[in-house]
Amino acid sequence: MNALGIDIGGTGIKGAPVNVETGELLAERFRIPTPQPALPNAVADVVEQIARHFNYSGPAGITFPAIIKKGVVYSATNVDKSWIGTDAAELFRSHVGGPVTVVNDADAAGIAEMHFGAGRGRRGVVILLTFGTGIGSAIFHDGKLLPNSELGHIQIRGKDVEKRASEKVREDKGLSWKKWAGRVSDYLAYLEKLFSPDLFIIGGGVSNKSEKFLPFLTARTEVIVEPAQMRNEAGIIGAACLAIHPEGSMPTV
Repeated sequence: MNALGIDIGGTGIKGAPVNVETGELLAERFRIPTPQPALPNAVADVVEQIARHFNYSGPAGITFPAIIKKGVVYSATNVDKSWIGTDAAELFRSHVGGPVTVVNDADAAGIAEMHFGAGRGRRGVVILLTFGTGIGSAIFHDGKLLPNSELGHIQIRGKDVEKRASEKVREDKGLSWKKWAGRVSDYLAYLEKLFSPDLFIIGGGVSNKSEKFLPFLTARTEVIVEPAQMRNEAGIIGAACLAIHPEGSMPTV
């Protein structure tokens, strides 16, 4: 079964049709820069362009970097405040022309990794962290998602951790990979105390450069740290899967 997956990010909006049984993209992903400011109607217009690019009609899954409940946006840390209270599912449906499932971006990436990537077959507590403009998170227990965890907003040393350890912060401050990895290690150690995870999966744009930072990460327990395998396609794949299997009906790994 196939569905369109669209991943909305701070700098780009990308999508592709996906075989949700295998996790394979059925065409090369298509990307359009995120409009600035990223107001609801402007973003919805880009979503429509992506659907038209693939001449697609049918169910679509769309990620969004915020807390999402029943398709409605409840937070706006890294997006325009006008999104709060927006029924994103209805907005996007009117532009795509078919049923739309909207999901937190990190949750979608986590679904992809748990079913087709680094988390496949893993039991216990698995935490996926995406490092990009901010830090997203997805928590799983025995393959079951706990949605909207937003662990990037945990405070360490009086500051949201995403303001200390996101990929954007590393780039903006010119941090070496070793120094940045030290900040990430502090973050992982804090999460270990709270959740006692069995596996961390490191996703987002930095997953393409894992050899640069993984050797510098330190874990204080026996927890395993692995890079995401689905890379920048994870959000697209997870969103498409949720378009066919909405939250709560997605089979566990």
